[in-house]
Amino acid sequence: MQQTNEKYDFQAIESRWQQQWDKLAPYKVTHESNQKKYYVLEMFPYPSGRIHMGHVRNYTIGDVIARYKRLQGYNVIHPMGWDAFGLPAENAAMKRGVHPAAWTYENIDYMREQLKALGLSYDWDRELATCNPKYYRWEQQLFLEMLEKGLVYRKETTVNWCNDCQTVLAREQVIDGLCWRCDQPVLPKTMYGWFFKITEYADELLEDLDSLTGWPDKVATMQRNWIGKSTGLACDFQVDGVDAVVSIFTTRPDTIYGVTFMSLAVEHPLIEELISGEQQQDAVKEFIESTLIEKQRASADQEPEKKGVFTGKYCINPFNGDRIPIYVANFVLMEYGTGAVMAVPAHDQRDFEFAQKYDLPIRVVIQPENESLSGDSLEAAYDQPGHLVDSGEFTGLDSSAARKAIIDHAVNNQFGQPHITYRLRDWGISRQRYWGAPIPVIHCDQCGVVPVSKEDLPVVLPGADKAGGEHTPLHQQEAFYTTKCPKCGKAAQRETDTMDTFVESSWYFIRYTNPGYLDGPIDPDAAKYWMAVDQYIGGVEHAILHLLYSRFFTKVLRDLGYVTIDEPFTNLLTQGMVIKDGAKMSKSKGNVVDPNDLIEKFGADTVRLFSLFAAPPERDLEWNAQGVEGSSRFLNRVYRLIQQNVGAFNDDSTISSGKLNEASRELHRKTHQTIRRVTESIESNFHFNTAISGVMELVNTTTGVLGGKQEVDQPVLKQALETIIVLLFPMVPHFCEELWQATNHPQTLDQASWPEFDAEAAKEEELTIVVQINGKVRAKLQVASDISDDDIQAIALANEKVLKFMQDSTPKKVIVVKKKLVNIVL
Repeated sequence: MQQTNEKYDFQAIESRWQQQWDKLAPYKVTHESNQKKYYVLEMFPYPSGRIHMGHVRNYTIGDVIARYKRLQGYNVIHPMGWDAFGLPAENAAMKRGVHPAAWTYENIDYMREQLKALGLSYDWDRELATCNPKYYRWEQQLFLEMLEKGLVYRKETTVNWCNDCQTVLAREQVIDGLCWRCDQPVLPKTMYGWFFKITEYADELLEDLDSLTGWPDKVATMQRNWIGKSTGLACDFQVDGVDAVVSIFTTRPDTIYGVTFMSLAVEHPLIEELISGEQQQDAVKEFIESTLIEKQRASADQEPEKKGVFTGKYCINPFNGDRIPIYVANFVLMEYGTGAVMAVPAHDQRDFEFAQKYDLPIRVVIQPENESLSGDSLEAAYDQPGHLVDSGEFTGLDSSAARKAIIDHAVNNQFGQPHITYRLRDWGISRQRYWGAPIPVIHCDQCGVVPVSKEDLPVVLPGADKAGGEHTPLHQQEAFYTTKCPKCGKAAQRETDTMDTFVESSWYFIRYTNPGYLDGPIDPDAAKYWMAVDQYIGGVEHAILHLLYSRFFTKVLRDLGYVTIDEPFTNLLTQGMVIKDGAKMSKSKGNVVDPNDLIEKFGADTVRLFSLFAAPPERDLEWNAQGVEGSSRFLNRVYRLIQQNVGAFNDDSTISSGKLNEASRELHRKTHQTIRRVTESIESNFHFNTAISGVMELVNTTTGVLGGKQEVDQPVLKQALETIIVLLFPMVPHFCEELWQATNHPQTLDQASWPEFDAEAAKEEELTIVVQINGKVRAKLQVASDISDDDIQAIALANEKVLKFMQDSTPKKVIVVKKKLVNIVL
């Protein structure tokens, strides 16, 4: 064995192979293939300027899967692109005094080189950027087709408005109630906005979650909760003295006899009629105005102090005729249910707190078993089921039976009906910002809303093709919005809203199947071959909106005739975060580690290996500088092992299993055990850390037998060394390609095959089982490697030495540690 202390030159090796991959384009694929396809995809990045270790981990995981599947003979599509529109780019560009397009494309160029430096096996011919008119031109066409199908509509909505800047602000641009630019107060303003009818697909989105067996349970649960299907009673409370009703929905009709007041959302359309001419009119208007401002300024997860105001009007409970006061309350949401809540303070905590504050009655109508509650002494609402009291003809029924009986009563008396509602709301896609895809409609005073002709698409974002182009919000660009109506030819205005960036990310994965297709948004043949995505990878923070919108868009595209699938992603992996100093890496926390620095010091393959070895992919990865150094040492050790034994690759003879000495049998067995372990670790749960650990053990075994007294059979050594290289290849591709070439292989590793393990060769010849009695070793057994636990226990209890120490005692317990130990407790 030739001795060498040489370290591998990662800079030269990685540069050489990246140039080779650029030249040969080995990862370019086509759908015109007879091979079985595999589509692996990581969520595409927002081009913020630099990739971070979270990106490295995410994209390395996807790359390992792509390379592994290629070695298995699959036709693998592995594309990359850029989620390029959005407010962050607009704000960053404004801060730097440059155009958002220039800032974005500059970042794309930089990040593309960073990704290539990691050796990621992307088909770069499929690269797309969502800010390119060649992409959003088709998105605009899909908008028009959805509009024609009735899946798009326009309605009034409330936005954050800065009078000083004369613009709409996103929630994150409102800081302590003030505009982030001018520090002037932000006010609510009613404007028209565009919405996608995602609620049309609510049932299908919910039901199809059951088919997503390759998704984490927690993600499916989060989506179920977000869709929020509820069944209950819808009924009307007649307003006393006014020809109007308050419509409510409740999931707890069993509590309807406990209603003591009605709560309306501040946006409820009935309020104006209720307060007209009432003494409370001014107080109600002031309350509504102040509540709307507070809502605009509050964070999304902030729970407001419960406040309200009496309207001066009452409504009638149709079940018992009670006359109950109508309040406007700040905690009722117009977007959920009907915007009106029948308040049962004894059995709902929010209503309880409100009733206590405003001294409203608290009436108990549900009693728990073996307990008697009183409204006067309640310390908190009782919101569990029980049996009904003070509930008319329904008194005595349990909650479950009462719900059905009360709904039947409402139906028979024609003031209510069973009803299903959803927490899910239609998707508001309007953004009053510049850096987004323009919405392709025209507003005409005579013709109304007129769709732009498909022949006139794209409606191009003005100024994006010039370094110094205009980039104020579109409603401030007269040259953009001034146009003529396509129908009547009279003066008209273009829509000045742009689309939510979630629209772009809701179908990009289908456009990847043929991003250069010119006859429509999607190439039907390519989509039929490649879709659905077999493995999707990204952060759990996208578990709801991005994934839900993508599922919705896929179903819409199916119904428009573009695809034949129901769901976009067959399997989903949500990788953990990269943690340093106890917190997620972020610029604001000052704990970011720049991958470029690591690549320069250790090489891309070392960085890849560390990100895979430090933790299972679904777990958070704790940053550890020593771990990076350890990964580097391991690769250098493998490099020396191959270089020292390169002569083994000149031996073309086959392995004669029956003629191997003990050292060769050990290495042969370990080789096939490692193939099995690595394959299973990747296939079962992508636990690359255990796969790498398995290869490390094979390296140790190889080094051990080479240092032993017996000479190792050269074909066995060659097989072990080749196995090490091939198994590591998906994780550290530059390194392994270099070793593969250095060991006289005529083809690149990309053209090799994943090794198959031989079950017979992997089988242990015999196992040594230790037998303990009350914790002390009393015997050792030699047994077959495939023996069952029951047989091991029987052999142990029949062993002469064991029987001698047991002295006719009956064991209290026998514990078998699989293939290792039998512990007998007397």
